Amino acid sequence: MKLAGRDAAGFLRKPDPTRAGILIFGADPVRVATARAQVIAALVGPQGEAEMRLTRIPAGDLRKDGAALDDAVKAQGFFPGPRVVHLDEATDGLSQQVAAALEDWREGDAQIVATAGQLTAKSALRKAFEGHRNAVAIGLYDDPPGRDEIEAQLSAAGLQPPSRDVMEAITGLAHGLTPGDFRQTIEKLGLYKRGDSLPVTVEEVHLCAPQAADVDVDDILDVVSAGDTAQIGTVLRDLYAQGVAPTTLCIGAMRHFRRLHTVASDPGGAGQGIARLRPPVFGPRRDKIMRQASHWGRIRLEQALTTLTDTDLMIRSSSQAPQAALMERTLIRLAMMARR
Repeated sequence: MKLAGRDAAGFLRKPDPTRAGILIFGADPVRVATARAQVIAALVGPQGEAEMRLTRIPAGDLRKDGAALDDAVKAQGFFPGPRVVHLDEATDGLSQQVAAALEDWREGDAQIVATAGQLTAKSALRKAFEGHRNAVAIGLYDDPPGRDEIEAQLSAAGLQPPSRDVMEAITGLAHGLTPGDFRQTIEKLGLYKRGDSLPVTVEEVHLCAPQAADVDVDDILDVVSAGDTAQIGTVLRDLYAQGVAPTTLCIGAMRHFRRLHTVASDPGGAGQGIARLRPPVFGPRRDKIMRQASHWGRIRLEQALTTLTDTDLMIRSSSQAPQAALMERTLIRLAMMARR
């Protein structure tokens, strides 16, 4: 079975203890590791590892001993309670051993929790879990977290349910930062508010947020929106050197141009359009967005969104084309479009 969206988020928070196996995969190793830790803790409890009810098998060990996974699943522990076998860094080369262990699984055996990097739709490992009647496969992508996931992270950090303005500010951060940076920001906010019974404020959110992330991404978007093709290569090199992935950059560009399209398409004019943006935009950034929306116009913004959507699908597909080159070509096309 394949789970996605809200179903996947709910399953990660409260995994089904009757499932034979759970596969968690994605390009962001930190995000995969966080989900894996959450699932294992929910299945075996905080004392699971101390009571030897958690067995970890590196992928290299399973390659040397093909029966290691099945033996660990069938083994009986010294302590009562549910057991988990964690297969780390699984690959398609281990799909046969995993499929055999899933087929041989019976009630009372240890559950298999496998983690892997990015897997394509044709992956043999994915098919082993998705095609099994009692196993689950969950893919974690670089899409911004939804409201349920944000609320779950806030709760895990010990933060009270925020007000509407604070939630809008946090959602804006979730859409502007990488998943890893956003998690660190929420954890930092939780530490900042520890022992403080007062609710979180917008100022505290901005205080704990990385100061450079939004500015850096905005730099390349401003260059593209202004049609300055000569600066694209230089700014991109700086962004990639700081660890910004092409997928993250594409998501940020789509969000920026959707915002411009919302402003440019409002029947009441740009003033009413920008007032509808969530999270709200203030100060010099508000004036800049209105200028860019007026310069581009609704029709060209729709063309830009079509171009970005095609690039996003290409980056996420099984294509072997270099992602950085694809993104740079798209940004150059958009900058040339802005100069017409």
